[in-house]
Amino acid sequence: MHFTIQCVDKPDSIDLRMATRPTHLEYLKANQEKFIVVGPVLDGEGKPRGSLYVIDMPDRATAEAFIMADPYAKAGLFESVVVRPMRIVFKDGQQIAG
Repeated sequence: MHFTIQCVDKPDSIDLRMATRPTHLEYLKANQEKFIVVGPVLDGEGKPRGSLYVIDMPDRATAEAFIMADPYAKAGLFESVVVRPMRIVFKDGQQIAG
């Protein structure tokens, strides 16, 4: 099942994000087979302001456990985290579902 995870960073937390980034990237690499799309969400100046994950997990509990184990979450970077199921209709320029 696919899920979106939308994370918003706490205000003025760019230093925490950058300090935690190496371990965050290691965590992502260890889980990359579960990803459809993952990356930072940028503000108007092009600086990271949050993260967006589109992932394939067996259920919501697993998706929630995944994000809570992310080094960014463990470091207290996120102001909010929203996990929602989704259905992919288009992928790689092709319609895959109705």
